[in-house]
Amino acid sequence: MSESGKTVRSLETALPDPVEAGNVTYDPSMDRLREFSAHLETTTEFGSPSYVSDERSRNADRTENAVDDEFGPADYAHVEDAVEAASEREMVCVDRRLGRHPGHSYVCRLFVSKEYARIALAWSKLFEPVEAGEESGADGAAADGADAAPDPDFVTVQVPEWDETAIRVLPEEGVTAVLGSDYTGEAKKSFLRLFMYYAKQQGGLGLHAGSKRVRLRDESGDLRTVGQAFLGLSAAGKSTLTAHGLWLDEESGEEATMLQDDVCALRPDGAIAGSEGSGLYVKTIGLDADEQPAMYDAVTDESAVLENVDVADDGAVDFDSDRHTSNGRAVIEREQLSSAGEDIDLDGVDQIFFITRNPVMPPVAKLTPEEAAAAFMLGESVQTSAGDPSKAGESIRVVGTNPFIVGSKGEEGNRFRDLVADLDVDCFVLNTGNLGGRDVGVEESVTILREIARGTVEWTDDEATGMTVPSEVPGLNISDYDVAANVENLDEKLAKLRTERRTYLRTFADLDDDIEDAVY
Repeated sequence: MSESGKTVRSLETALPDPVEAGNVTYDPSMDRLREFSAHLETTTEFGSPSYVSDERSRNADRTENAVDDEFGPADYAHVEDAVEAASEREMVCVDRRLGRHPGHSYVCRLFVSKEYARIALAWSKLFEPVEAGEESGADGAAADGADAAPDPDFVTVQVPEWDETAIRVLPEEGVTAVLGSDYTGEAKKSFLRLFMYYAKQQGGLGLHAGSKRVRLRDESGDLRTVGQAFLGLSAAGKSTLTAHGLWLDEESGEEATMLQDDVCALRPDGAIAGSEGSGLYVKTIGLDADEQPAMYDAVTDESAVLENVDVADDGAVDFDSDRHTSNGRAVIEREQLSSAGEDIDLDGVDQIFFITRNPVMPPVAKLTPEEAAAAFMLGESVQTSAGDPSKAGESIRVVGTNPFIVGSKGEEGNRFRDLVADLDVDCFVLNTGNLGGRDVGVEESVTILREIARGTVEWTDDEATGMTVPSEVPGLNISDYDVAANVENLDEKLAKLRTERRTYLRTFADLDDDIEDAVY
C-alpha cells in the first residue's frame, strides 16, 4: 500500500463525522464562534472583534504538496497527525461553498481547534454557507439526508497549538493539514490553492488576481462593458485598483464593479470564475478614509474581523501602526463594500494587467501574447509582509505573482499564452511604483485604466525600451513619464534586466522557447 493510499484510507475512517462526533461543534453561528474566542478578543471602537495571532504571515518555507515535493513518510505522518487531532481534540467544524460558477463550485470543510475558533469566524465570512442536504461540490452529489453534512470536496484541518509548524497538501485528495500556525491566511489559501489547481485540470488557469466589470462610454458616447483582471502580489496595488471606481460618471450609467479581490479562474471560454462569495481578506496598513473611503467604511463596520491590527485596550484602532506587523488584516463582508457587486463571476475578460513596481518600466505598456506570458512567468514585484516579512521591500519574482501554484510552472506560462491568444485578450504591464524616482500614483494609474477601458489611449513603439507605450492618454500628460527622460543609464539597466530575465526564464524546462525569446 502506498503512503498516499494509506493516508486516504485513514482520512475516510478517522476524520470524524462532524454531525455525530462528540468532540466537534459543527457549523456554530457567528455569535457562538465569537463567544468561543472571547478569551482572545479585543473589541474595537467599532464593535468588531480584533485578534492577535502568533504567526503573522504564511509559512511558505514550511509548506509542501504531494505533486511538486518529495512526499515521504514524515510528510504523510503530518497529515495523519492532523486527522488524529481532529478526532480527539475539541474542534469546531464549518462547511462553506467556494465559487458559484458551474464546474468551479466546491464544498469546503474546515476543522480547527475550538480554542482558536476565531480562525473559523474569520474564514466563515469569506465563503457562502452550505445548507444541509445541498448538492455537494463540482460533481453535484447530494448529501444523504436533510440533516446530514454535505460531502466536502476539500478538507483542511488546522491545529494551531501543535508544537511543530508544517503545512502539507494532498492536491489530488483535496486535503490540507495546517499544524502549528494560527494565521487565518493559511486556512483561506488552503482552499484557494486547490481551487486554482482544479481550474487547471479543466483546461483553464487559476489566477492570483482581482477582477472587475467596467461599464463606461467610449469615444462615440456608446456605453460599453469591459472585463478587467489584475495580477499582482499583495501590497502591489491589486486590491486598490480592483476596488477603485475609476471616477466614472454614474449619472450617465457608467460604473465600475469589483467582482473578486484575490483568486479566480480563467476559463477556456473567456469567463473568469470567482471564488470568494461573501467576504474579502484585505490588508489594513495605511488604510485612509479619504483615499479609500469604500474600503475604510467596510473595515470599520462592526461586521469586520480584524487580525494583527494595532488596537488599544480602549478599542482605538491605529491603521498606520505596524506594532504587531505591517501585514495587518481584516475580513470584511462584501455587502459592506460599496464597490463590490453581487456577482463574483465575470462573463468575459477583455484586458489583463500585470502590476509591477520595477523602476525602469513605463507607467503602462501593451504586450503581445508571448510578451504577456513572459510577464506572467517573471511575476516581477516587491516582497511584502504577507510572504516573508524579513525581506519586505526587496525585489522579487513569483510566477503568475502566485505563490500557490501546484504543478509545472512552465506549463502554466504556456497555458496562459494560449488562453489570451485564443481569447484575443489585451494584456498590459502596469507600473504602480515609480519610474526612475518619479512616482506613479493611484491617480495616474486609475486614469490609465479608465482610458484604456474607453479605448481612447493612443499607442506607439518606444525606441528606447522597445516596448509599446502610450503616446496619448486623455487626462494625463504622459510625456512626463518618458522612460528615457526619467531613468539614468537606461541602456545599461535594460541590458542587465533583460539578461536577468532570460536567465530566470531558462530555469523553467517546460516553458516554450517563444516565451523566453519574447523578454521585453
